[in-house]
This record gives sequence, C-alpha cells and structure tokens, in this order.
Amino acid sequence: MTATAQRVADWVARTLSYECRDPALFVAALTHRSFGGRHNERLEFLGDAVLSLAVARWLYESYPDADEGTLSRYRAHLVNGETLADLAEGLGVGDRLLLGGGELKSGGFRRRSILADALEALIGALYLDGGPEPARRLIVDLLATRHAGLPALESVKDAKSLLQEWLQGRSLPLPAYTVEEVGGEPPDQVFRVRASIASLDVEREATGTSRRRAEQAAAEAVLAAVHGLR
Repeated sequence: MTATAQRVADWVARTLSYECRDPALFVAALTHRSFGGRHNERLEFLGDAVLSLAVARWLYESYPDADEGTLSRYRAHLVNGETLADLAEGLGVGDRLLLGGGELKSGGFRRRSILADALEALIGALYLDGGPEPARRLIVDLLATRHAGLPALESVKDAKSLLQEWLQGRSLPLPAYTVEEVGGEPPDQVFRVRASIASLDVEREATGTSRRRAEQAAAEAVLAAVHGLR
C-alpha cells in the first residue's frame, strides 16, 4: 500500500468509521481531474445515484402519507450542492483533496462544487468497497440532523416556489413555462409542459393531468438539474 493510500485509509477509518478493503477507491474519490491519473468523476456519478436512492427510500419510509411531489420537495430540501459542500467541509474533505497546481493556487480545496463532488465520490467508493448498507449508514449519519429538521408536510413549498426562490436568490430571471402539447379529451387530458431557464441553458419537460401539475413536475425536474449544476 502506498503512503498516500495508507493516509487516506486511516482518514476514512477515523472520519467515516469505515475500514477500507480497497483504499485505492478512496484515493480516487479524493482526486480531482486536475491532478491527473485516476480521478473522481466516475465515482461522483455513482455516488450521486446511491445518495439519491438512499434518501428517496429514507423519505418514503419516514413519510408514509406524503405524495410524490412532497417527497421530491423534501429531497430537494435535504440534498443539494450547498448541503453536500457543508457536509464535506465538516468532514475535512478539503484537506484531503488531491488537486493540480492550478486548482491549488486558486483555492480549489475550498471550492464548494469540488467539495460536494468529492463527497458524492466518497459515497460511490464506499458503495463499491462495502456495498449498499455501509453507504446508506453514512448517508443517514450525515443527514440525520437535517432530516430531523425537515418542515411539516403542510408547510413544504411547491417546486415552482422553491425554484423561483433559488433563482431570485442568485439574481437570475424566472423560468418560462410553455405548454408543448395537450393530449386526450376532458377529463382525461394530459399536458406536456417545458420549463426553461435561458440564462443557465437548462430546460426540462414533464407531463401531468393538468397544466398546473405538469408545470410543477417540470419545475421539480429543473430544480434537480440546477442543484446538479451547483
């Protein structure tokens, strides 16, 4: 085992309470593409999916009376780029990152998008190394406080409101909603709506049994996209 792998394995054991089988996975999870060699983008892709599934199941089991839209809004409250960056900072991930010279000089170890990506990559590494249960336990441990602080069901804002607040907080224009198609006859119509944010080059389509429901579904899809952009 290389000295770097040993240091990372010791850090994972101490910080994540997990004994690595393959420390090289965790070294890769902490390696930014600017460093060269095996980096963390593929593990980040996997970790994002593992995180989403674990949180979706957790919310599904925690809120048996919540509908799909509410569960989606809870997930948006619970998991986003800012939350992941905060968690990564708390774990000291920035101090363990392997960055290229340019990123080091520009403070990449403090860049929130890099921190959030690295945390997702660590989740992906943990999933590959130990399976779904250790990954789920880590996710639950990291998000326990935020999960306990989720607002009451009746106070959860709808996706369009959340998206509007996210955009206004960044001084960006509001999204445009366009009805692309209306199929069927009342009362069995299906609406297809496109929500787009030109300034971010993001657009998503969704369907619903009313224009309002289709717009809400499209807004939820855009919310997921912009959180991914971080």
